[in-house]
Amino acid sequence: MMTMVFTVDEINRNSTLLPGVRLGYRILDSCDHVHTSLRGALSVVTGKRTEEHIEKGVEERMPGCLAGAPVPAVVGLASSTPTGAVAHTLGPFNIPLVSYFATCTCLTDKLSYPSFLRTVPSDLFQVRGLVQLVSHFGWRWVGILGTSDDYSRYGIQAFTQQLKDQGGCLAFHLTIPNSPSPAGLRAMADTLQSSRARVVVAFATEGQLLEFLSEGTLGFSFPGVCIPGLGDFLLKVRPSPTPGSEFINMFWEELFGCRLDFGAGSNSKSSGLTAMCTGSEDLRDTESSYSDVSRVRISYNVYKAVYAVAHALHQLLQCDSTGHGQAQEKCNTSTYFTPRQLLHHLKRVNFTNQFGEKVHFDANGEPVPLYDIINWQKVSSGDIKFKKVGSYDGSAPLSQQLQIDESAIVWIGGQSQVPVSLCSAPCPPGSRQARRPGEPPCCFDCLPCAAGAISNQTGSLDCTRCPEFYWSDRDRVKCVAGIEDFLSFYDTMGIILVSLSLLGVVSTTTVTAIFHRFRATPVVKANNSELSFLLLLSLQLCFLCSLLFIGRPSAWSCGLRQAAFGVSFVLCLSCLLVKTIVVLLAFRATVPGSSALMKLFGPSQQRTLILCSTSPQVCLCAGWLSMAPSIPFRNSSYQGLTGMVVLECKEPWPPGFYLVLGYIGLLASLCLLLAFLARKLPDTFNEAKLITFSMLIFCAVWISFVPAYVSSPGKYTVAVEIFAILASSFGLLLCIFAPKCYIILLRPERNTKKTLRKG
Repeated sequence: MMTMVFTVDEINRNSTLLPGVRLGYRILDSCDHVHTSLRGALSVVTGKRTEEHIEKGVEERMPGCLAGAPVPAVVGLASSTPTGAVAHTLGPFNIPLVSYFATCTCLTDKLSYPSFLRTVPSDLFQVRGLVQLVSHFGWRWVGILGTSDDYSRYGIQAFTQQLKDQGGCLAFHLTIPNSPSPAGLRAMADTLQSSRARVVVAFATEGQLLEFLSEGTLGFSFPGVCIPGLGDFLLKVRPSPTPGSEFINMFWEELFGCRLDFGAGSNSKSSGLTAMCTGSEDLRDTESSYSDVSRVRISYNVYKAVYAVAHALHQLLQCDSTGHGQAQEKCNTSTYFTPRQLLHHLKRVNFTNQFGEKVHFDANGEPVPLYDIINWQKVSSGDIKFKKVGSYDGSAPLSQQLQIDESAIVWIGGQSQVPVSLCSAPCPPGSRQARRPGEPPCCFDCLPCAAGAISNQTGSLDCTRCPEFYWSDRDRVKCVAGIEDFLSFYDTMGIILVSLSLLGVVSTTTVTAIFHRFRATPVVKANNSELSFLLLLSLQLCFLCSLLFIGRPSAWSCGLRQAAFGVSFVLCLSCLLVKTIVVLLAFRATVPGSSALMKLFGPSQQRTLILCSTSPQVCLCAGWLSMAPSIPFRNSSYQGLTGMVVLECKEPWPPGFYLVLGYIGLLASLCLLLAFLARKLPDTFNEAKLITFSMLIFCAVWISFVPAYVSSPGKYTVAVEIFAILASSFGLLLCIFAPKCYIILLRPERNTKKTLRKG
């Protein structure tokens, strides 16, 4: 109140603002109550005095007053609920109401409160700042304590919604009633103490929660300034029996604990006091919030409100243009103005005050949202010291709105460590949150990320799948290149298969050497030794082609492996087919009149048949390689199970492989059929039984190969094919050539023409 008086006097002494115009004022006590506030509003509208009001200045419209209404503008009130009632009353009369402390977001509604403006930011910005403050310190589990007024109700509603949007949760919501019972207070205290929330957000005036706030509180306050001359002005105040000094008299009696002869009497708290006041007591000898003007905050809002009205009047009265060029500028005082006109100019006020702050209102009558963040700190004497530890500017970019100096904050119990208020601790990297059924989102369990997924931040809601060809590391915090898996020469399986392949090559070479050493003997010469050497060569190729399937797949190995396999086995089976035919014809040649058959199927015809049997496979493989060759391929289909990236050869044209395999099966079936027909021939004359047995093994291996090949994963597919190649090759080598080597090396007495002719 005294700041408003000081500001009016300061403006009246200012020769550049409203020159030639003096401001007056009328002070009404709302008692922070709706009914009293409404009575005051009605007196403002009608100009009629009520006895409860204490007035100073012009009571009625005097001939020298320029306003076309009893009071053209009102500065006040402090609380949101009474302010809303008064603003609703003054709105239809277009009388401006500029509040210095009513912060309820509800007052932004211009339909209900068309003439309302304020120099204090709306709770909307305070709530935004509070949410940012809570988020800054990582508090996700907070309680709310409020009162039953509009400020608390609307503030909590907005805070709750914005807190949820930021991922926070409410642990509890307590409302202090106007007349709380001891049992109700005990229940609220129990809730506060039993909750896991270590942070409580309070929407209430400091007087309602003074003891609660004195434990180390962080709060949003309006920016404070030191107004020059205000301190001296306040200290010069003296009690007086003149009308209009009642507020000062009551203040004086309460401050000094004495009673004035002309005091407020029964209307004051001094009725029980016996000591008398002289009225000359010195305010400098006291310590109170009244005399502490080092940084006034709420009073500064009053200061800005009065200056805003003055600047609006300055524009309305055309003080900038009237009297220009004369010795002293004057305002246009020739006509009355209406509150509507003043409201129009008040909404457009835009000036910079002596403290460098721009004062203006937006479309909703809101000022620039500026706050200081104050820490209530207990000093050694037990008193409270207010320490500025940050600021909030709602008009700045989002990342620059909140500024906090954490090192300057003193928490509860004098601690410097930021308290932790969480329902559940944040999940560490490598895990994700799993919400507990029936509980708020802030209460959760931590589950490790599944294989192939990671979370590299604390408090991750979900795990992120690694991209293709990448896999999660052991801790599930980063994606690493997937382990490439293929049948390597250094794998145990690879070493075994290579050893078997080389064993087959060495065995075939040994047999070839034996046959070459004893090439003149009857056993080797029987059934065309040339066929035997060609068959041994083809078996060597079969053993060697298996090596193409081992090692890291490349363009050339993928292209050659199936072609080499197909041609080698077809050449082998062609030799066996011709060998079987030779055995049949040789037996038929012993029948009288059938000797001409052997002449018709001589060596040249045998070579031609082998060539004709092999050529289709050669042509098929050549076309396959030229048009759709196998290519190296990184198969990630197994990655979801093991994290392995299988390197394999991809067949762009899968029918090509099955055609090659089918032709091998056709020759094998034909060879098996002919050998089966010759199975009852004398053992000494032919090897039909050996060929039959070898072909049975060959067919059994490759028939079982197909399902095993299709069902085997990754590199085991290649291993199955190599095993089939080696097994069938060893079967042919052992079944056909082992008995002959046995006779050549161990039973040489049977290696004679005489023995072969027997039977």
